[in-house]
Amino acid sequence: MRKNSVKGTRLNSEVYRELSNILHGGLKDPRIHPMTSVVKVDVASDLKTAKAYISVLGSEEDAKKTMEGLKSSAGFIRHSLAKNLNLRNTPEIEYILDDSIAYGVRMTKLIDEVVGSDGTDSDES
Repeated sequence: MRKNSVKGTRLNSEVYRELSNILHGGLKDPRIHPMTSVVKVDVASDLKTAKAYISVLGSEEDAKKTMEGLKSSAGFIRHSLAKNLNLRNTPEIEYILDDSIAYGVRMTKLIDEVVGSDGTDSDES
């Protein structure tokens, strides 16, 4: 399976959708932060492994606990994926912490501060 193939793209989006549903509906681990989201999923061409990029909107401690919770419930998540997806092989998922959403929120706040400070200076003149 090539990287930009239709089958690969469809498979990535199916695993992404099911993994998101499992995280928000089926997983009851208290370590997993409620503001956890799946950013992207890359399934290998042999369907044996997948990389799931996970974003946690919270503190560093929340992110660390969430990653521990995800790693400890990997068997349950894989079993749920196998039950919901009709695949020959259910991929073993490697969770990678992705801070792109938190970075975007931080940058938006900084931009708003700069624009807000510029806007108040020009209004007062």
